[in-house]
Amino acid sequence: MVRRNLTSALILEDDADWDVRIKEQLFEYAYTSRALLQPLSNDPSTHADSTYPNPQDATSPGPIIDFNQLPSTINPTTSPYGDNWDVLWLGHCGMSFPTASSKAAANVPKGRVVRLDDPTVPERQYLHTVFSDDDLKSEYPSHTRLTHHVSDAACSLGYAISQAGARRLLYWLGLMEMTTAFDLELRHFCEGSDGKPYHNCLTVQPGLFQHHRPAGNKTFESDISSHGTEYREKPVTEMIRWSLRMNVETLLASKTDFVDQFPDTE
Repeated sequence: MVRRNLTSALILEDDADWDVRIKEQLFEYAYTSRALLQPLSNDPSTHADSTYPNPQDATSPGPIIDFNQLPSTINPTTSPYGDNWDVLWLGHCGMSFPTASSKAAANVPKGRVVRLDDPTVPERQYLHTVFSDDDLKSEYPSHTRLTHHVSDAACSLGYAISQAGARRLLYWLGLMEMTTAFDLELRHFCEGSDGKPYHNCLTVQPGLFQHHRPAGNKTFESDISSHGTEYREKPVTEMIRWSLRMNVETLLASKTDFVDQFPDTE
């Protein structure tokens, strides 16, 4: 990417899956990320997120912005997702909201955009994270998706990186000391922890990219951690309603009767 001087790139793990409606999701995500990154139209010296770009008060919780009432901002010049971002962490196994009580997130802007009634998000009962606490499930109703800055992330299932971000990441992970797994190093890179400076990284919950688990022996689902030895009877992609991998035949037939893995029950 750096050698070819690409403006940005999307990196996915080989077992990643996503919703058939990914273009619509990314279109909406662009609006939410711009709300957090771009200066306000009526006052270019300010942002809707009062804690961005440099949180001055570590105790400030940051604003909660309604997706249906997004602020008017200056149009970006380098990316539809906003200017000056390093990483858009779009697929993960878990993410925390940056809060004033989190030491790791002390340098991280705290604002968030809340999108209620998102039909592509399953009910809360189908959501999960690798962490013991799930802020999204405990704080928001079903079908809610949030955009915010990266904090306490795990798993790099899918992430976009800008040209500037790629150069910075190569420096900190390629030339400087790398002592743990890549996803944790990327977390430190974004948060400004473990001896690394803060970088401008945004995420989304639930993630837009997830692991696809095919039918078969679970032993083969990972070569770095144990997923058990049981036999999975049916394939699944967690937290993705209209899985692309599981709807390929429908798409090839130009049909629209997509299989919903997590239909509403409430």
